Amino acid sequence: MTEDKVRDQAGQILGFTDSFDAKSGVGQITSFNSLGFLGIKDRPDGWYLPSKPFLPAIILETKSTSTPLKQAHIDELLKNCKIARTKYKNVVGILYNGDDIMVFLNGLRREGESELQNKEYYLGLFSQDRINKGMIYLLTKRINDSLHVDFGIKNLYHRMIFTACALVAKRYGASLVAGMNYQTFHTSIHSTLAKSLEEERKQNQKIDILLDVYSEIKMNSTENQEAIDNFIDWISQISDNINSDFWNGEDVMGIFFNEFNRYKKKSEHGQVFTPDHITSLMYRLIEVDKNDFVGDFACGSGAFLVKSMCNMIKEAGGVNAHKAKEIQKSQLYGIEFDREIFALACANMLIHKDGKTNLRQLDTRSEEAKKWIESIGITKILMNPPFEEKYGCMKIVTNVLDSVSTGTKCAFILPDKKLEKHGGKKLLKKHSLEKIIKLPEKTFNEGVTTSIFIFTAGKPHKDKAIFACYISEDGLETVKNQGRQDIRNRWQDIEDYWVEVIRRQSGDDSIQWITPPDQLSYQVPRAPFEISEADFRKVLLDYEMFYGGLDVKNLGVKLIDKILYSSSTSENDDTITIVIKK
Repeated sequence: MTEDKVRDQAGQILGFTDSFDAKSGVGQITSFNSLGFLGIKDRPDGWYLPSKPFLPAIILETKSTSTPLKQAHIDELLKNCKIARTKYKNVVGILYNGDDIMVFLNGLRREGESELQNKEYYLGLFSQDRINKGMIYLLTKRINDSLHVDFGIKNLYHRMIFTACALVAKRYGASLVAGMNYQTFHTSIHSTLAKSLEEERKQNQKIDILLDVYSEIKMNSTENQEAIDNFIDWISQISDNINSDFWNGEDVMGIFFNEFNRYKKKSEHGQVFTPDHITSLMYRLIEVDKNDFVGDFACGSGAFLVKSMCNMIKEAGGVNAHKAKEIQKSQLYGIEFDREIFALACANMLIHKDGKTNLRQLDTRSEEAKKWIESIGITKILMNPPFEEKYGCMKIVTNVLDSVSTGTKCAFILPDKKLEKHGGKKLLKKHSLEKIIKLPEKTFNEGVTTSIFIFTAGKPHKDKAIFACYISEDGLETVKNQGRQDIRNRWQDIEDYWVEVIRRQSGDDSIQWITPPDQLSYQVPRAPFEISEADFRKVLLDYEMFYGGLDVKNLGVKLIDKILYSSSTSENDDTITIVIKK
């Protein structure tokens, strides 16, 4: 293409058109002088100059496709960017020839750019990190306490769903302001949800369940205006954090669950939410990337799907990149059987700027689910199925492994001994168990120890050894009433260490090689048997007294009486002498 055609193409891709908010366009005859930089005759090939100088500007330099990008072209671009920076604090410079691209942020080249994106992508590169997870935990605690005490919502999941629906409504522009009464407040959330879901229904009719479940939630008290105002304020603060482009896939429902779990009854332990740091680890262990089709067919609140979506979009260039929409629309798939938890998953995806994820309310053990999974073309599986057999744990694992294509990498969180006790040997006849990574004992607060089991679907295991290791610590600490958190920012280094150890399959003393079929779990070493001389003498004396028919309890009483009441003592320096009289 000629330079003129490249310039016009770039203008269309970038979306450079004049608007009330910015001067924007492409061409060869427009000078900086006519754009408001008095006396500057230099002419950019393209420009985006917002009316507010604290917002980022964009300067474009183009060449024909037959012209390789050289230093002279970079110098020309940076000269024009320097001119723009006399008015704007932040300037993006783009050098483009139709094939190759270079991007500069305030004169510094940004590595990893391979294709031209729309202007929103480049403007977002200067966004500030506003995430404050500590504040989110604190606000979540206040919200939960208020919903439980002030509003009287006793059902754990209803409190979570009500909060999630308010966040979704806020995300889509609901008018939630202090002073509105409960009926207005409740109706505003419902109407905003209904309107925002109109477009999403075209892809996912099941998303209506979110509206239905929200409508079913009942309050015991709705007259506390202070509680309503507080709730609105807290929701607004959380929403401001979540809507940052720097939110990195933390499972909002998981954060809620850490707090709401304090009120959970013992009979409600079937649903276990996956901690955020574990979703991050598993994503990396099976090397998910922006081109994968990811499935979680016991998705709970959607933790793995949220993590995958955010990481894949980040790799693709951010939420404004072209690839981001493709990822949201057709690369994330989930199944959840429980109706209320399914509603949470829908809310979670909507909160994280995606309503198009292919979620289905199905029983993963069913033939219907199996056929749907087979039709998708999944390339990676990330799952934490319900642990207990009454919920069909191994049936779920088996159905998923049997439904995906040969060679698909599948990572499951399961209780340590699950495969050994419930048919794991049978699984190996059709699928390979590649790795077992035992997780820290405190990963879940349900009193169960777990491991990540990584399979390759469709390839019989035969007799090969299985790599295994033990991540004994994750660096998280328990914060009162807020669950376990990475308050000292230790996890990232720990995660990096273990990803490398597991990739190389060497480098840590915990590593084992498991020989199937007898063992299908990490074998925690037993403490070596040790006995002191004092212990040996005690056991020997106990045996002699037992063999001689002595009443040990009665003998002990007599000895104490003799020492206390029939003895005399004397002291000499640091020595105390006790003399027992006959």
